[in-house]
Amino acid sequence: EYLWRCARMDNAGFCNETYESLHNPASDDELVDIAGATLDFSSTEDVPPLDPEYGSGGGTLMDLLDEPVPGVGTYEDFNTIDWVREKSKDRDRHREITSKSEQSTWALLHSISDAFSGWLLMLLIGLLSGALAGCIDISAHWLTDLKEGVCLSGFWFNHEHCCWGSNQTTFQERDKCPQWQSWAELLGGSSEGAAAYIVNYLMFMLCALLFSFLAVILVRAFAPYACGSGIPEIKTILSGFIIRGYLGKWTLIIKTITLVLAVSSGLSLGKEGPLVHVACCCANILCHLFTKYRQNEAKRREVLSAAAAVGVSVAFGAPIGGVLFSLEEVSYYFPLKTLWRSFFAALVAAFTLRSINPFGNSRLVLFYVEFHTPWHMVELVPFTLLGIFGGLWGALFIRANIAWCRRRKTTRLGHYPVLEVLVVTGITALLSFPNSYTRMSGSELISELFNDCSLLDSSQLCDYNSSENRAFSNTLPDRPAGPGVYTALWQLALALFFKMLVTVVTFGMKVPSGLFIPSMAVGAIVGRLLGVAMEQMALNHHDWLIVKGWCSSGADCITPGLYAMVGAAACLGGVTRMTISLVVIMFELTGGLEYIVPLMAAIMTSKWVADALGREGIYEAHIRLNGYPFLETKEEYGHKTLAQDVMRPRQSDPLLVVLTQEGMSVGEIEGVIADTDYSGFPVVVSQESQRLVGFVLRRDLVISLDNARKRQDGVVSASLVFFLEHAPPQPFSGPPVVKLRGILDLSPFTVTDHTPMAIAVDIFRKLGLRQCLVTHNGRLLGIITKKDILKHMAQMSNRDPDSILFN
Repeated sequence: EYLWRCARMDNAGFCNETYESLHNPASDDELVDIAGATLDFSSTEDVPPLDPEYGSGGGTLMDLLDEPVPGVGTYEDFNTIDWVREKSKDRDRHREITSKSEQSTWALLHSISDAFSGWLLMLLIGLLSGALAGCIDISAHWLTDLKEGVCLSGFWFNHEHCCWGSNQTTFQERDKCPQWQSWAELLGGSSEGAAAYIVNYLMFMLCALLFSFLAVILVRAFAPYACGSGIPEIKTILSGFIIRGYLGKWTLIIKTITLVLAVSSGLSLGKEGPLVHVACCCANILCHLFTKYRQNEAKRREVLSAAAAVGVSVAFGAPIGGVLFSLEEVSYYFPLKTLWRSFFAALVAAFTLRSINPFGNSRLVLFYVEFHTPWHMVELVPFTLLGIFGGLWGALFIRANIAWCRRRKTTRLGHYPVLEVLVVTGITALLSFPNSYTRMSGSELISELFNDCSLLDSSQLCDYNSSENRAFSNTLPDRPAGPGVYTALWQLALALFFKMLVTVVTFGMKVPSGLFIPSMAVGAIVGRLLGVAMEQMALNHHDWLIVKGWCSSGADCITPGLYAMVGAAACLGGVTRMTISLVVIMFELTGGLEYIVPLMAAIMTSKWVADALGREGIYEAHIRLNGYPFLETKEEYGHKTLAQDVMRPRQSDPLLVVLTQEGMSVGEIEGVIADTDYSGFPVVVSQESQRLVGFVLRRDLVISLDNARKRQDGVVSASLVFFLEHAPPQPFSGPPVVKLRGILDLSPFTVTDHTPMAIAVDIFRKLGLRQCLVTHNGRLLGIITKKDILKHMAQMSNRDPDSILFN
């Protein structure tokens, strides 16, 4: 469970912190990520002395924002950033650099380096992410094979690499060589018989339990945020929310290590989703090398959007698909400049991965296939059936997985994450070893199912009976299924039910777990079963009307591997609701450019069926389960409520807490801060007029008042606070006043009380607002926060409005 430091927060809400607690941040490890500058007021060595003209006399005035105050403009943990303020701050910075570039050569060079820094950052992200992905692929392959045996010529070789250099490998047993020995051969000297089988079985289970135990222990001890897929949290962070530590260096290190262990343990999970998290961690850490991105949360989120594209690029070897995935599925704000930089970063990452060559086949992906048989229009019917199955499976999986995860959160099951991981791993290993299709890794299974049988293929799925004319031809004219094919079909049917059940309970455990590979495996199994059935039907019933026109006798007209590919895409689309990006990923993944139309038909059918049973994809469902303040851009607001129906305070509530632009003392404002936990306060002309002047954030107010007490002599609780441009003259005998005009937002977004909420929701989505003030004829009535909108939408959908509490 995430340990949230506050039980109650208003939307972008700050915790009800004391002044001291704001100045005692958590460890550096926690603050390395999203939160911006660390506040530390314990040292005053660098504080410049007060100018002599500012004495302790009562009539003097000091604008504390003439010099930047450390911490002002940054955000507290579990807070929403102000997109408008961040973009305005970046425009001011850019304008200042441009104006100075005309004054000196040094300023011109600084301007050029500032413009180039974004591309340099993308280059570094691509190189680091590609290198990490290559290491993860190689390590996971080696550890997966280590469960079954060890290479005597070098224990660091996996099974395939160990037998590459052997001269004693035969065609029939190409996976066997003297250099590679199973655990039974190593420990007992024999590879045959019941005893050898039991030894291999036990070592398989022990290695799986060891790997999963190490993964869950490392996650719990060093980086609790390293568990899960990471994509729901990445989506929430990109929408403007701050989760400190989620993209920090410890999370990156532990996620990289535990991802290898979790995948190698044989659990029904993949590494593709977590690689997006890994790439975003790399981007966030590298952002600290560049001031432009370190000090601006909106600019940093543009970089994280590009990093999400890099993650998919190295996961699937699909740079274009990665960019489209970031655009379609993950990003909240995606300007054109980010599109170009995402493509560049994804390209660099793909080149880096290709240079490492983790699969040893000069390709970026493990299951690259080339189908040579064209598809026919009639086949769109079974492709559409696969789409229907994908949609049904996607909707069923989401409901079952969310129900299980909710049970994990609300019962004692959630108190024993290590035991849960070990039990699920033990059951998975126990049931998967006897079946060769569940024993192999998810990527190998998909590669096997995508395979288009050739004459040189020794797979059990390619055990077709020989025909008379095979000896005189290099092709496979007709392929009646042999006993090996029927055995494989039974094993695949059992593997299908096993994968469907175990994936439901695996996704969401406290280890890194992706969903792409398990979902594709389920679809690929169903597709292969249907493909073989269609192949045998066309072979045995050439005279049927449905195949008579295009499938003549003696022709190889059905490709079962193509059906597996379409089924994999359909199931992944049903679970994630991806469309365009998924089509591109699939054809980049397999090289099947000719099969875009079948993929499009299956994926769209899958999305329609899944949407009819439930509008949310798996990532949106987990965002809602965790209570993250995420305003979904795809969801339409169809109610007729007005701003006055959602704003606070309601008619029966106390009046809105406001500050006046003059007349309030430091003590009174500190009392308001101590008595409330709001994230900010409207500033009005006076309590009587309630005419709006601006909006001030709680954090900026706390830091500025505390800074005034430290840096300005004579400031006491009785000192007056002014938000005016020019404060009125004060009696010389009184305490000095504090001028806080600089932290006041003079252009807060406002709507009238009769504005339809549909328009207000669009404003929040498209501008990334934290809050919006409600007025009537210029008079302040109330405030609407992002959390108010989420609660209202939950209430209108008959859901618990208190679920938006960051569980």
